[in-house]
Amino acid sequence: MKPAEVEKIRKRSMTLLRKAGIVVRKDEESAMEVADFGLDDIRQMGLQLVVYENNDRYCAKELIMLPRQTCPEHRHPPRGDQDQGKMETFRCRWGRVFLYTEGEPTKKPKAVIPRRYRPHFTVKKEIVLEPGDQYTIPSDTLHWFQAGKKGCVVSEFSSTSDDESDAFTDPRVQRIPEKE
Repeated sequence: MKPAEVEKIRKRSMTLLRKAGIVVRKDEESAMEVADFGLDDIRQMGLQLVVYENNDRYCAKELIMLPRQTCPEHRHPPRGDQDQGKMETFRCRWGRVFLYTEGEPTKKPKAVIPRRYRPHFTVKKEIVLEPGDQYTIPSDTLHWFQAGKKGCVVSEFSSTSDDESDAFTDPRVQRIPEKE
């Protein structure tokens, strides 16, 4: 992504954070990750992240998503003998998020996935999170999520985050894409 596009997405994300009543410092704003997963389609496939803490025991961050923006399907597999993979709890702070995970498929899911991405979204059990709702995703569990029509802000509390070990269903996804 071009730097001007990244800055535009950051500004829109800051507006959503303000609507959620979440204050971030200037240094956190400038460090906000705008993740397009190497797909160059940030308005449909991507999310923005503000990481407060990520150490060898736990991680805390905000996930900010524009209207209908989607995080691709993935899982957090074990990382060696002593690590069973990242477990994460999502707590919706503002807006609505549609979370999909393993289990009985929802008959009429609310997410809208563009045709070119559909083959890479395999889990269809829908959990709808509204402000104050939370859901814990066990480690090594396939999941993906999409913001509602106004966007959303979700706080994530998890075990240590290691983006390089995330396993995505879509082979085109690069969690840490090359910068332009």
